[in-house]
Amino acid sequence: MSDVSVNLCFASARDIARSIRAGEVSAREVMAAHLTQINRLNPQLNAIVARLDDDRCLALADDADRRLAKGERVGPLHGLPFAFKDLESAVGFPWSRGSPIFAREMPTEDSALVARLRRAGVVPIGKTNVPEFGMGSHTYNKVYGTTVNPYDVTRSAGGSSGGAAVAVATGMLPCADGSDLGGSLRNPGSFNNVVGFRPTFGVVPADPTPIPFVGFAVKGPLARSVDDAAFLLDVMTGAAGGSAGLQACHGAALQRDFENVRVAWCPDLGGLPLDPRVRAVLDRQRKTFEDLGCRVDDVCPDLDAADEIFLDIRRWLSSYNLGPLLEAHRDRLKPEAIWEIETGSALSGRDVAAALAHHGELLERMSRFHEAHEFLLCTVNQVPPFAAAIAWPDEINGVGMEHYIAWMKSTYWISTTRAPALSVPAGFTDEGLPIGLQIVGRRGDDLGVLQLGHAFEQATGFGQRRPTLG
Repeated sequence: MSDVSVNLCFASARDIARSIRAGEVSAREVMAAHLTQINRLNPQLNAIVARLDDDRCLALADDADRRLAKGERVGPLHGLPFAFKDLESAVGFPWSRGSPIFAREMPTEDSALVARLRRAGVVPIGKTNVPEFGMGSHTYNKVYGTTVNPYDVTRSAGGSSGGAAVAVATGMLPCADGSDLGGSLRNPGSFNNVVGFRPTFGVVPADPTPIPFVGFAVKGPLARSVDDAAFLLDVMTGAAGGSAGLQACHGAALQRDFENVRVAWCPDLGGLPLDPRVRAVLDRQRKTFEDLGCRVDDVCPDLDAADEIFLDIRRWLSSYNLGPLLEAHRDRLKPEAIWEIETGSALSGRDVAAALAHHGELLERMSRFHEAHEFLLCTVNQVPPFAAAIAWPDEINGVGMEHYIAWMKSTYWISTTRAPALSVPAGFTDEGLPIGLQIVGRRGDDLGVLQLGHAFEQATGFGQRRPTLG
């Protein structure tokens, strides 16, 4: 690739969008650079699926240029190449959800998020790969295959937003949308050395959803910097259009003095098994927060019952949402999906009510915890990127994992708090595998979490280390 193309592919999304609006670069030039990167890397990594052919992508970019030349009002993401996560319904693209049951489904309506991104001016070129129904944090399925890690192609890219994280990490996309129930923005962010941000529950529209206001699922951004994550989040929340919301669209909003801000340091959330390689990377970063002026205390929140709360509510929702598929398509569902549906179906109404009641108690405990400590700092993943050939890690540091998402407790326990949580690059293992740090804030304080993440990012620079692929 030429230096110009490389610069375009790894420039910030905010800068690319500004340059297009200013006429300094055309949407076609931006598209051509990203297509070159996609054609070079995607066959090996398998991050972007159901992609339009190059001519169609370039024609859409030309149309974006014509509309800008005519003086039409354009959105903040005008001209940016974009691929929607394959859990999103997007007209013109297959909506497989990673399942052979839906491999040929073509939706007739956009999800609320896709509609919002289109209005902001993105140029859609395809979808990003996911695990089947987004289940598990390892991106593989029987429709499109496995997405692999650009820092070591024998390793997992994480998930369920694995395709999105890889595409962003490698410059195939400027930024990407994702979703997160038990860690699906944060886990792949950590595994691929990019920023994954889980907003406060309810900040980004989740429509369509069959059971609103229940559970832990959110939608949010993946980007190569905290600034770009804030830029995309503004669009997702509607703040960039002038409505109430985060309104961090201007990079200056991320600047903040953290002198004497109290933060809780709890890498393993009070005793979760943690791979020594992960712990070693994180331990080196405690001093970074002290150097930023933070008062760093060794203290953990009381997350009692978080495991049961998350699992019971998740499995109950899975049984409701996917249960009708079991009788007709059992042979086409992966074992983990069958397990979730069947265990969820076995829950009684009293079981679900108890989980909801315990959830309310946990939320109250977290509110009290954050009265003394504005932020919680912990690991994102309990392991470095694992072998892509396995379905999930069956042990961590000698401790056996009891089910397929047990290795993700460090993220799904945080999901139960419904708080904003950021995965930010924190360094590398001796083998060169990325490790992320998780910054958790008070519910509703999305901007504060982004500000601390931005300060950490500027102090360390780990996110600037790109994967090297042939």
